[in-house]
Amino acid sequence: MTNAATFYQQAVETGTKIFATAPMIDWSDRRYRVFARQLTRNALLFTEMIVAEAILRGNRERLLGFDAVEHPVALQLGGSDPAKLAEAARIGEGFGYAEINLNVGCPSDRVQSGTFGACLMREPQLVADCVAAMKAAVSLPVTVKCRIGVDDQDPETALRDLVFRVKAAGADAVWVHARKAWLQGLSPKENRDIPPLDYGLVRRLKAENPDLFVGLNGGLHSLDQAREEMTGLDGVMLGRAAYQDSGILTGVDDLFAHPLQAGTPPSGRLSFPQDLPVEHWEAVRDAMMAYAGDVIARGGRVAHVTRHMIGLFQGFPGARKYRQVLSADATRPGAGPEVIAAAFAAVLAARCVAAAAE
Repeated sequence: MTNAATFYQQAVETGTKIFATAPMIDWSDRRYRVFARQLTRNALLFTEMIVAEAILRGNRERLLGFDAVEHPVALQLGGSDPAKLAEAARIGEGFGYAEINLNVGCPSDRVQSGTFGACLMREPQLVADCVAAMKAAVSLPVTVKCRIGVDDQDPETALRDLVFRVKAAGADAVWVHARKAWLQGLSPKENRDIPPLDYGLVRRLKAENPDLFVGLNGGLHSLDQAREEMTGLDGVMLGRAAYQDSGILTGVDDLFAHPLQAGTPPSGRLSFPQDLPVEHWEAVRDAMMAYAGDVIARGGRVAHVTRHMIGLFQGFPGARKYRQVLSADATRPGAGPEVIAAAFAAVLAARCVAAAAE
C-alpha cells in the first residue's frame, strides 16, 4: 500500500486512472457506500457534502462514522472559513478518511446562503486559503471539486485562475464538473443538466498542468463514455448514473486501479453485470443482508439500506419484481433482511429460467 498522501501524485506519474463516485447530498451516505463497495473494490467513494460547522458543533460519529469495508473514502467538506475547515479536516483524518475534498461546485440555495459551494468560484483566493489551511492541518491529500465557472464568468479565465491558486496552495487534485453553475435562474436539478458541458476545457486545463491530477465529472452516463472522455485526463467521477444504474460499478475494477494500491492499471476489459456468475450475486446478497441486520440492531430500518439498492439490476430479467420488493416490502413495519433475499430471488430465478431457455 502506498502512502495515502501521495496516491494522486502516483496516479499522475504512472498513468494509472482513478474512478470515483461523486458526492451526492442525501444519496452517498454510509449505507450507499457499503453497497457500492460490494460491487467495486477499486472505486474511490465520496461522502455527501458535510458542512464543517456541523462537524465542529454536531454529533461527529453520526456525521463522520463509516464502516471499514467502505475504504477508501474521501470526505467532502462544505465551508469557507479556513480555520473551521482545517479543524474539520483534522477531525476527519482522525476518523480514517483517505482524502479531504472541498466543495466548490454545489449550487443549492443552502450553500448560497452560507457563501460556500459554487459561490466560491468567485473567490479563488479564499479557496486557496482554505486549501492551504487544510494542508497544514492534515497529512492526507487535500483536493477541490469545482465547476468551470458560475453565472457570467468566463470559464476559460475562472477555472484557470482557481486552479492556479489552489495548486500553488498545495492542492493534490482537482475534480472538475465540466459545466457552469447558474446561481440565479436555475434550480440545483437544472444545474446538473442544462448548462452545456465543456470537456475540452478540462482537457486543456490538464495539458497546461501535467503534474496536477485533473479528474472529469458531469454528464457521464456509462463506463464506455467515461473511458472515451477521460483521454488526456487522470480519472473520472460518476454520480447519478452510477447510483441509478449501480450495475455500472461492477465494471470499474476491470478499467481502474485501486487508488491506494501500487501496481499496473487493469487490463481495460469491461465486465457487465449480466456476465457475472450467480455466486457473485449471492455474495452481494449475503453481505447486504448481514449489513442490514446490523443497521436494524443499531436502531435503523431495512429501508435505510434497500433504498440505495433499487437501481442494481437494470436490464435484467426479474428487475421489475426486484424493484417492487425493495420499494414496497422494505417499508412495511417489522421488515428485515429477508426483504433483500426475496428481491434477489426474483432476479436469480428469472435468470435461471432465461438460461434454461437458451
